[in-house]
Amino acid sequence: MMMKPIRTEADYEAGLERIEALMDAKLGTPEADELEILVSLVERYESNRFPIAAPTPLAAIQFRMEQEGLEPRDLEPFIGSRARVSEVLSGERPLSIDMIRALHKNLGIPADVLIQADPKPQEKAARALSVPAMKQLITWGLMAADEGFSAFLARAVGGAPAIAMLRKTRTERTNGKSDLAAIQAWCAAVLLRSRELKLSSKYDGRRISTTFMRDLAKLSVRTDGPSLALARLADVGIACVILPHLQGTHLDGAAMRGRDGTPIIALTLRHDRIDNFWFTLFHELAHVKSHLADGTQVILDDLEIGKAEGIEKEADDTARVALIPDEYWEQFNSGEYASTAQLLSFADRIQVHPAIVAGRWQKQNRDFRKFSKLLGHGTVRQTLAVA
Repeated sequence: MMMKPIRTEADYEAGLERIEALMDAKLGTPEADELEILVSLVERYESNRFPIAAPTPLAAIQFRMEQEGLEPRDLEPFIGSRARVSEVLSGERPLSIDMIRALHKNLGIPADVLIQADPKPQEKAARALSVPAMKQLITWGLMAADEGFSAFLARAVGGAPAIAMLRKTRTERTNGKSDLAAIQAWCAAVLLRSRELKLSSKYDGRRISTTFMRDLAKLSVRTDGPSLALARLADVGIACVILPHLQGTHLDGAAMRGRDGTPIIALTLRHDRIDNFWFTLFHELAHVKSHLADGTQVILDDLEIGKAEGIEKEADDTARVALIPDEYWEQFNSGEYASTAQLLSFADRIQVHPAIVAGRWQKQNRDFRKFSKLLGHGTVRQTLAVA
């Protein structure tokens, strides 16, 4: 691994390409170390070439609190009651002249920073979107080179001045370190890509029966099973979008609704394995059938987060049983040693791909070495012709 400073546009472009190639590197590997160093070099170049604007009043207050080890209650002498402090720190209440004077005098925050108007939430996200993410959107052909991020988001949701459509988002299963702007960008890109798809009929949830899901699972034994499954879902009015994740999103998939109400299943294929593809597809299908209601427009999923409750547990259970009914699974996973031959025979009998059986066995028995060669690593992207 050879590294050198990024000094030119050519160095910068090469660095971005290498970062994209390393995005799925596993922690603790030389590739992951290279990725971490490259990101630092790219960020330094971007900070010099694309100067960051002055901090917002809220960001300046939060920085001073972190710097001085202050708690919200420590701001009460300068801002007011506990409720008022909470409103200011959540962005719901702008600073008054008296607050600005008190914060400037007592905490030393520059007055010229405090008198600025805090941007609206969608504007904050637009300012925060990284240059690599914007370049990726442009590469995908979904964002124009001269288009601002706010305009891109508005176009994705049908001309709304803000991404109101993405406000009603369920995020029970997302990484706490996720980049909100990158997630919004990815969701908007999914909405735009879904409009390119032609569906055979209007969606009717009653068609997603247990029989339908079992028949869908049986397609997994086919070499072209993933393509056939996406086509089958299009036949029942569900748009399926395959779109790689953006750096900072930590997503496996999402269930969404288009502006016309069309249900959308989006998959990133960040883990290019047969078992992961089928489980994620069925997980999102369960969300489409049961959970895209009550105004919820988007449900985001990072399936590496093992703990699942509420709708996430329901979706996990639905996907698991649809792929391998529990009564069959109990016959196979009896607690005794299972050989590869036994696994292949079982998969053939219940008509699902061996990778699905291997993946479930590994997770349930917490042994990720055994049957690892059966998971179908690096095959789904090739099957679906995804870059």
